[in-house]
Amino acid sequence: MSANPRRKFLIAAAATAAAAGIAGALLWHRRASEERAGRVELPPFRDPEFPNPLRLPGTEGMYGVLDAAGAFTMVAKPVRHALMPGKPVPMLAYEVEHQGRTLLNPLLRVRTGAQLRIKFWNALEETSIIHWHGFKVDSNNDGHPHYAVSGGATYDYAFTVANRAATYWYHPHPHHLTGKQVYLGLAGLFIVEDDDELALQNALDLKFAETDVPLILQDRTFDEQGRLVFAPTREERFHGYFGNEVLVNLTPRPHFHAETRIHRFRVLNGSNARVYRLAFRHGEKLLDFHVIGGDGGLLDRPYTVNEAFLAPAERMDVLLDLRAAAAGDAVTLVSLPFDAMHLETGGTQSAQGEHAHHAMHDGVPDGAELALLKILIRAKTTYDRTIPQALSRTEPAAESPFSPRLILLDQSKMAWRINRSPYDMTSTPIVVRRDTVEAWDIRNFQPSMPHPLHIHGFQFRVVSREGSPEQQRRLAVTTTGLAATDLGWKDTVLTWPGETVRIVTDFSHRFLGDQVYMVHCHNLEHEDGGMMLNLRVAA
Repeated sequence: MSANPRRKFLIAAAATAAAAGIAGALLWHRRASEERAGRVELPPFRDPEFPNPLRLPGTEGMYGVLDAAGAFTMVAKPVRHALMPGKPVPMLAYEVEHQGRTLLNPLLRVRTGAQLRIKFWNALEETSIIHWHGFKVDSNNDGHPHYAVSGGATYDYAFTVANRAATYWYHPHPHHLTGKQVYLGLAGLFIVEDDDELALQNALDLKFAETDVPLILQDRTFDEQGRLVFAPTREERFHGYFGNEVLVNLTPRPHFHAETRIHRFRVLNGSNARVYRLAFRHGEKLLDFHVIGGDGGLLDRPYTVNEAFLAPAERMDVLLDLRAAAAGDAVTLVSLPFDAMHLETGGTQSAQGEHAHHAMHDGVPDGAELALLKILIRAKTTYDRTIPQALSRTEPAAESPFSPRLILLDQSKMAWRINRSPYDMTSTPIVVRRDTVEAWDIRNFQPSMPHPLHIHGFQFRVVSREGSPEQQRRLAVTTTGLAATDLGWKDTVLTWPGETVRIVTDFSHRFLGDQVYMVHCHNLEHEDGGMMLNLRVAA
């Protein structure tokens, strides 16, 4: 690891165009007739800014694919793993032993309707529990911190996968410890498939981990020995803990070999606090890409954009068409610079915000420009598939017979709150009736910072944004201010300072008795600090 990782990290963004030149890029407009018919491949080459091959799901090891069915055991435990090449270091992971294979943070894959029995064994020296993020399950299977078990204990899950196809994920949810345990490695993807999903794969000839690629974005801080460092100050717990290196699939400064065809990327923001403004850049040009899905699966049709915000816990399913590229070109997945709006009023950072900035460790600030992944076009191929213009059927948001419920986001004395209430494990300040539809107005007071609000147990629809900052307004694809990433079914929504976001949730379910879930900010330092409320769905 460099002695100055922050400087190296920032240089990567500035050096993107130069690195593309090293790769022999800027051949974007070469005519196909100038190349041999069929497949043209280039020999391997090295990019000093992106030296590491992207870690992809395989048959075993980290992100090994488990076609989940029936019963299996997941163990949360300390492991040693090489995050930096050749440097195995201590971290945490979920381990599954299955049919002679050892999987770490396995990528779970199931069909809608699958019945699962998962035994969680907590082999840590502190409490933990697994939350199946985005899943429609009863409260006993949701991973509420009330059910966290001590080190050495187990917890049994049994549920039917009722969700439509989408890229979901799982992570720990013990009170006060979620941020630490996620940061040190406990997180994995949970992919659900159905007929619409399989039809898309067939239409575009997508092959998982080759042309259908998951990307987990996580910023982390390392010490000189390449070990993870999680030691947030009081100010960093208030703003969020930002790392000095962004890992993609636990790979620092990665590259990925692509072909001149349509590629699918399933992007999860698995960071504790960082918001990304994602774009694909070729030289100085931003490329169009197609948003085809979000938290809760495929949209009705593709939406063409050239940038998108992605907050912690949100997912974005996109198609990138590289048919106009030439072998030797390079495209960079970047996070463009933006105003992170940490404690701002009228566009001026508050004194408290300035104090927090200077008190931070060597992490790269939220909103900084970042170069995340270099996509190297290694092969020219013939590919004649077209993007379907109808992807899935998404019903319009249901109508609520009630006035919108106000959900206030604010802070007092360096503590973030929802509805001005600190978190109490035993109280349920939000109560809704089973089988009712409610509209919520999520209002983020100023001075504030962006908050990604997550609801357990239910998917919702985003209806409108009001009071949005200009950087959000200009991404709108609807008359109500919604961006492409707001469409379809959601479980997490980003709310900017001064903004009011209206969502609609149908609280229908098939479980017996009262169910207790959670509403919380998915900035994990805010969550651990008590920016949570229990939600009771009364039978």
